[in-house]
Amino acid sequence: MSPVSQLIASLIREVSDFPEPGVQFKDLTPVLADPRGLAEVSTAIADIARGADLVAGVDARGFLLGGAVALKLGIGVVAVRKGGKLPPPVLSETYSLEYGTATLEVPAEGIELAGRSIVVIDDVLATGGTLAATYQLLTAAGAEVTGAVVMLELAALGGRAVLAPLAVDSLHTV
Repeated sequence: MSPVSQLIASLIREVSDFPEPGVQFKDLTPVLADPRGLAEVSTAIADIARGADLVAGVDARGFLLGGAVALKLGIGVVAVRKGGKLPPPVLSETYSLEYGTATLEVPAEGIELAGRSIVVIDDVLATGGTLAATYQLLTAAGAEVTGAVVMLELAALGGRAVLAPLAVDSLHTV
């Protein structure tokens, strides 16, 4: 286990039966609130994302990580928002959830995505639906998504297979 993986493991708060009975929720909020945790996680992600033109942070903790990584790399960050949070015009991607659908959006104007190399950053890889929708949204906008980086991967949920052949790096896997 790498030092950053050990640090994440030491700071994760586990919450039983949330959001429903039988689920062991992995709360990453303490990792982000810890100065050393935030610094080491953002540095590790920046090392992976090096060479990208932009990072894309997925709503909402991906915004925090994306901003920190972008500052370290001297590049910009684009926020991939939940549907209905951005003024029009927007580019959107709707995807299936276990009990319905969700939509992700990015601005259709003001940020040139076409031809840009982008690394997607999110907090957790679970089933892969959100990252797959983000990938589809950004590639439809003409961006070259070179990879995705997450702080935590829940391997038993199989999200990595959903994203293949997209390169995915996780800092800590359970």
